[in-house]
Amino acid sequence: MDERIIETEDCVAEGAAWLAGQEPRFAGALALTGPLPLRRRPDGFAALMGAIVSQQVSVAAASAIWARLEAAGLTDPARIAAADPEDLRTAGLSRQKVRYVTALAGAGIDYAALRRAPTEQVVAELTAVPGIGRWTAEIYAMFSLGRADVFAPGDLALQESARMLFALEARPREAALREMARGWSPWRAVAARLLWAYYRVDKGREGIA
Repeated sequence: MDERIIETEDCVAEGAAWLAGQEPRFAGALALTGPLPLRRRPDGFAALMGAIVSQQVSVAAASAIWARLEAAGLTDPARIAAADPEDLRTAGLSRQKVRYVTALAGAGIDYAALRRAPTEQVVAELTAVPGIGRWTAEIYAMFSLGRADVFAPGDLALQESARMLFALEARPREAALREMARGWSPWRAVAARLLWAYYRVDKGREGIA
C-alpha cells in the first residue's frame, strides 16, 4: 500500500497548505479556523465497537455505556463472543447493538492487516459486518488508520459546511459531495478536517451551539 498516512500535526499542516493553494475558499476557511487538529485515534476492535456503541445516542450516554462495558470486562472480542447477551443489555446496549457487537466480535477481522490494505478494501471489509456502514468505515480509515485521501461525504456536517463555504443553493447529497471531493485529492481527509472546523466556526458566528 502506498497511500499517504497522516501521523503528525505537520502532515495535517502540509495538506492544509496544499488545499489552500488549490482553492481560495479553503484558504479563507483556514484563516478563520487556524491550525487543524490531528485527531488520530487507536485502531482495532475497540475503536469499531465504540463507534457502534455511539450510534444514535448522545456522547454522554455512549461514555456511560462504554464505562459499564469496561467495568464488566466486555470490550474485547473473546469476552463478547462468550458473553450472555443479557449482560450486554444490562450495560446499556439495545438488542440491535448487542447483535452488532457480537457480529463484530465474530468477524475475524485482521486489524493489523487493515493498516496495510487499500482504503477501498478496508471499507469493503468493515461494511460487510452488520452495524458498520460506509460512514463508520470511512471515519475509521481517516482517524484510526490515518489515511490522508479518504473522505466521508455521508456526514451531514460536512455536507452543510460545503454548502456554506462554497455558497451552494442546497446541501449537497452524498454522491454529489463525493464527486466534489475528488478535486481535493490527495488530501481529502484534511479537507474533511477543515470543513468540520469551518462548520464549528461558522455556526458559532451565527450563535448556534
